[in-house]
Amino acid sequence: MSPTAAAATNTTTTADAATGSSAGAAEGPPPLPVLGHVTFLGAGPGDPGLLTLRAVEALARADLLVADQQVLDVVRTHARAGVDTAEPAFTEGELSPSAAATKLCTASARTGKRVVRAIAGDPGLDPQAAAEMLACAHAGIPFEVVPGVAAAIGVPAYAGVPLSGDVRFVDAAAASTRCWSEVGASDATVVVSTTLQTVAANAAELVSAGRKPDTPLTVTVAGTTTRQRTWTATLATIAAELKATKALPTPEGPIAAIAVVGEPTTQRDLLSWFETKALFGWKVLVPRTKEQAVSLSDQLRSYGAVPHEVPTIAVEPPRTPQQMERAVKGLVTGRYEWIAFTSVNAVKAVREKFEEYGLDARAFAGIKVAAVGEQTARALVDFGVKPDLVPSGEQSAAGLLEDWPPYDPVFDPIDRVFLPRADIATETLVAGLVELGWEVDDVTAYRTVRASPPPAETREAIKGGGFDAVLFTSSSTVRNLVGIAGKPHNVTVIACIGPATAKTAEEHGLRVDVMAPEPSVHALAQALADFGVRRREAAVAAGDPVTRPSERRPGSRRRARV
Repeated sequence: MSPTAAAATNTTTTADAATGSSAGAAEGPPPLPVLGHVTFLGAGPGDPGLLTLRAVEALARADLLVADQQVLDVVRTHARAGVDTAEPAFTEGELSPSAAATKLCTASARTGKRVVRAIAGDPGLDPQAAAEMLACAHAGIPFEVVPGVAAAIGVPAYAGVPLSGDVRFVDAAAASTRCWSEVGASDATVVVSTTLQTVAANAAELVSAGRKPDTPLTVTVAGTTTRQRTWTATLATIAAELKATKALPTPEGPIAAIAVVGEPTTQRDLLSWFETKALFGWKVLVPRTKEQAVSLSDQLRSYGAVPHEVPTIAVEPPRTPQQMERAVKGLVTGRYEWIAFTSVNAVKAVREKFEEYGLDARAFAGIKVAAVGEQTARALVDFGVKPDLVPSGEQSAAGLLEDWPPYDPVFDPIDRVFLPRADIATETLVAGLVELGWEVDDVTAYRTVRASPPPAETREAIKGGGFDAVLFTSSSTVRNLVGIAGKPHNVTVIACIGPATAKTAEEHGLRVDVMAPEPSVHALAQALADFGVRRREAAVAAGDPVTRPSERRPGSRRRARV
C-alpha cells in the first residue's frame, strides 16, 4: 500500500471513529457538562449607590438575576436589558426561599448561564448565603463572592453615628443570654441587628446585663434609603419614645432595624448628614419622561428627594414629512453652515431620519453643530457628533444666542442654519439668528401632543397630596398635567421655572411656592432645595418636628411662602 493510500485509510478510520460509525469502534467518553457560574453579590443595605464597581460589572454580564424582593430594585437597574429575573419563593411543604434559590442557581449554571445571586448587605455575613455557597461547592458549580456593605456598618454611617474603638456586633435573633451578658458588662459600643418591634426588649436585656439605663442609643429603620428614620433615646426610654411617636406599626411582620448603643450616638446632632439633606424623603413629581429627566432627577436625588417622572407630552412625527426630508437632503448636499438642536427630541428626530436614509454621523462633516444645553449635547455625542457650540451661560435659546457668532460673509461661505424643532416652539431663536444675519430653515421635526394619563395610583397621589412637590418646567406641563391627572393637592409645593409658567399655574388655581431665579431646570431644582432648607430651619427654630409637606393633615390651610 502506498503512503498516500495508507494516509487516506487512516484518515477515514479516524473520521469514522470520531463519528462512531466505524464498525466495532469504541464509544468515547461522554461530553463534559456545560458549566456557567454563580456570583454571590452583596447588594448593600438599600442605597443603590453603595454597590461596588465589581458588583456593577457582574450585573452587566448576568444571564439570570436571582434576588430577594427587598434588593431586586437595587440591582436590576445595573443589569442588561432583557435579563431574566427570579425571586426565590417559599414552596409550602417543599423548599425554603434559600433552598429554592440554591436549586434555581445550580440548575441554571449547569446550562452555562452566568447567574447573579443578590444578597442584602454582605453575603459573607449571611448564614443562608453561606449555605447556598456550600451547596454550589458540593454540586461542583464554580462560584465567586462580591462583598457588599453590611447593614451593621452602612446604616450607622448614614445615621450620623461613627463606629470606632471597641465595637461589638450582635444579631438579636440569634443572641444567647451569655452574649447579652458579655456585651452588657462591657463598655463597648454595641451595634444590634434587630427589629423595631423587639428593640425595647433588647434594651431591657442590656440593662439587666449591667448597662446603665441612661446609656444613649439610636434606632434606625430603612437605613441608607430615602425612607430612613432614626430615633434617639436611652436604654430606659426607647420603649416610651417609640410609643409616643407612634413608630410601632400594626402587626404586618417585623421591620428590620439597626440599634447603636453607646457614647458615639451623642454626636448624631452634628454628624447626621443624610437625614438633614435639603429635600430628604420628599417625593417630587417631575413632568417629563425618564429619558428627558435624567440629569434633573439625579440632581434631585443628590438633595435626598425621590423623583417620580410622569410624561405630560408625547412626541409624534410631523404631519407632513416632506419639509424634514428636504432639509436632511440639504444637510448632506452642503446647503447649511450650521444645524442647531434645541432638544433631545430634535436629535432623536434627525437621527431617525438619517437611519431611514442609511446615513450616520459622518453626514455632519463640514457642518457646525450647536446644542442648547448639556443634555442635548450628550444626545449628540451618543450619536457620534461632538457639538461645536454649547451655551457657556444659561442653557436656553437666549443663552445659545448669547454665544452664537454673527454671520460674516468673509468667514462663512454659507449663510443658512437648519433648525429642527417642535411644532410648538417659540420664535426666540429664529428671530435672534435672523438679527445676527443668518437665514434660517425653521423645520418641524416632531410634534408634541398630550400624553396618556398616568396610572390610577399616580393620579390619586397627585390629587390626594401624595407628592411633596411638583416641578413645572413650562406652561404646557401645567396644562397637560392638570388635563391628564388633575390638579395637585393644596399641600403640594408648586415650583415653576419662570413667570410665564407661574402665571399659567395660578390660572389653574395653584399657589406658586418656588420660582427659579433663571429659566433653567437645574436652577429650578436648586430653588426647591433652598426652599426645603428654609422650611427645615423654620421648623427647628420653632421647636416643631421636621416633616414633609405630604405629611401635613389633608385639607389644612396652605402655609405662607417661605
